[in-house]
Amino acid sequence: MRKDRKNWRYPTTLLCIYGFFSTVKPLEPFLIPYLTGPDKNLTTEQVNNQIFPVWTYSYLSVLVPVFLLTDWLRYKPVVVFQCVMLFITTAMILWTKTVPAMQAMQFFYGVVTASEVAYFSYIYSVVDLKRYRKATSYSRSVQLLGYTVGSVLGQLLVSFDLMSYNNIMVFTLVLTGIALLSSCLLPMPEQSMFFHRRHTRQKTATEATKSNRDGTVDATEHITVDFEESVGAEGCSQVLLQLWRDFCQCYSSRQLLYWSLWWAMATCGYNQTVNYVQVLWEHVQPSQNFSIYNGGVEAVSNLLSAATSYGIGFTEVRWEKWGELALGGFSGLGAAALFLMTSINNIWVCYTSYVIFKCLYMLLITIAMYQIAADLTMERYALVFGANNFGALVLQTIITSVVVDSGGLGLAIIPQFTIYSSYFSVIAVLFSLRGLFTIWKAQRNKKGTMKQNQHIDSSGSQQNKKTRDHCIMLYDRQCGHCMSLCQVALDKKSYFAGENFQLAVTAF
Repeated sequence: MRKDRKNWRYPTTLLCIYGFFSTVKPLEPFLIPYLTGPDKNLTTEQVNNQIFPVWTYSYLSVLVPVFLLTDWLRYKPVVVFQCVMLFITTAMILWTKTVPAMQAMQFFYGVVTASEVAYFSYIYSVVDLKRYRKATSYSRSVQLLGYTVGSVLGQLLVSFDLMSYNNIMVFTLVLTGIALLSSCLLPMPEQSMFFHRRHTRQKTATEATKSNRDGTVDATEHITVDFEESVGAEGCSQVLLQLWRDFCQCYSSRQLLYWSLWWAMATCGYNQTVNYVQVLWEHVQPSQNFSIYNGGVEAVSNLLSAATSYGIGFTEVRWEKWGELALGGFSGLGAAALFLMTSINNIWVCYTSYVIFKCLYMLLITIAMYQIAADLTMERYALVFGANNFGALVLQTIITSVVVDSGGLGLAIIPQFTIYSSYFSVIAVLFSLRGLFTIWKAQRNKKGTMKQNQHIDSSGSQQNKKTRDHCIMLYDRQCGHCMSLCQVALDKKSYFAGENFQLAVTAF
């Protein structure tokens, strides 16, 4: 593994190949037309109220166990397992038709999404710290490229009738098989964050039983020794306790707590919107009567979202002051976009509003990630980001069980999106008020600081006059050497002219 850590391009390239082929899903933008069409013959109500909610429950139930197993098994086995689950999910979409089978498919897909933590954590265990930025950039950007290529490819295949939906799924299975092969070739990490830690310490020559030729031992010589500390089953309680301590320490910051609250609330609403937006599009414009462009819309939204997120890195804004107001204002725009999707029965308005909504969310989540990361050490990124996503998933489960699930209200798609737009309106009001309060507090502190500085300047001027007069009095009594030093201080009008003079006298 030491060789692999030096040759960081090998594991990074394999992980990028895996990330690309596992995210090229040409049929994903057309999943609802496929399930509700003649191939599967499911109803929109069955898909919306009985099948899709299972993903949320599955994701929530396996997220924490998968997070701990990822660290325990050192990432690679979970990456391979994720791809196996993805292959099973794709195969079930292709070869099953009943509602229970599709619900089982959604359960497996929940395991796939919960296992993404292994993909994003693996690279940090096999490359050196100085390569983190490049490795992260490559692994994340290649996923976006995969989603975009999949959306464009799907749109071309559907628009030009080059493949049937079933053949597209077979093609997706082949791509998933390539991803599975690349995951098996990944090198096995030797360390992880909690259960398998690698330490470096200095070992003395005495400990190494190394002697000189004359028989004496050079106790000052040190040897750098790497050793691995693996936590056994009996140490799991200590690991969990340390996780809890880190969690409490991270969220002791009130500023971080507010940003994390927005993260959880907004991600919940975003996931609900993305999961069910195809059902809304199908309701507004049935695919049997219209040439749909879901793939093109997804591709455009991904590219614009990436450009928006990238542009944030070049904006000079004091987000600690204006960030919460930005969260509220842009969340309000997102709420307006969702409201347009439900109030105007036009597919192009729906497409445009969706692109705007997705770009706004990606913009804000990038700001939130940056602000939270600024207050954290590297070792706590995964913990805080995972905790925020878990909070979002809990909220999403509540909303799904009450609003979407047939066991709850089982609302139709238009009332659902009305609730989502109202949900984002509440977020906008809360964080706009919080942002205004933050700005008012900052202005009040600034005025208080200015008054305090004015008082200090006034007091300092009076003290300076006294010191200057004292220095002039002593200046007349001293020899030329001391007087020259004092004159320099007087010429510069230093507050400490008298002190400089006293130092000159001491030196003399």
